[in-house]
Amino acid sequence: MIDGGFNEQVVKRVNKPKQLIIKIVSVLVLVLTPFVFAGVAILTGIQYIFVVGLFLTLAGIYIVWYIFSQQKVEFEYSVAGNDLDIAKIISLRKRKPVCRVPINEITELTTDEKKIENVRVTKAFVVPRDTDAKDENYYALFNSPAHGKCLLVFSPNEQILEGMKSHLDKGLVIKVFYQNKRA
Repeated sequence: MIDGGFNEQVVKRVNKPKQLIIKIVSVLVLVLTPFVFAGVAILTGIQYIFVVGLFLTLAGIYIVWYIFSQQKVEFEYSVAGNDLDIAKIISLRKRKPVCRVPINEITELTTDEKKIENVRVTKAFVVPRDTDAKDENYYALFNSPAHGKCLLVFSPNEQILEGMKSHLDKGLVIKVFYQNKRA
């Protein structure tokens, strides 16, 4: 069932160089910790410092594992009735709601970033698969009672778009789904 009921999509975030740098730095700190504490223990002659370094290294293994797992981020888009719910899933163990968009409040839905570039928004929700993949990202402007004019950047599939279609403004449906197909 495409446009009735409930539609859901899980989008894995593409890791960027920032995530790679975080991983490399955490591993380097883990590897250097026992050597630093061993050096301090030798220089000071206090063997207790070496034992502290070993315990910190063991704790560091857990911390590095945790840092690596925190880099695995997915976004879940779901359309139920008039609501588009977006949640952030971190490492398959923590789920945080990001936003709930009333679909009938969407005033603009486009794949062209230039159309929304100069619009002033009070809050932006950026939850796409890849922020640099301009061809697959959609930009939605909507009014929120809590935040005012908001921007949503996301990467919906056809099923999510079809689920949204019946609740969108008819002029917007024509512009997004039919005029773009002819061009």
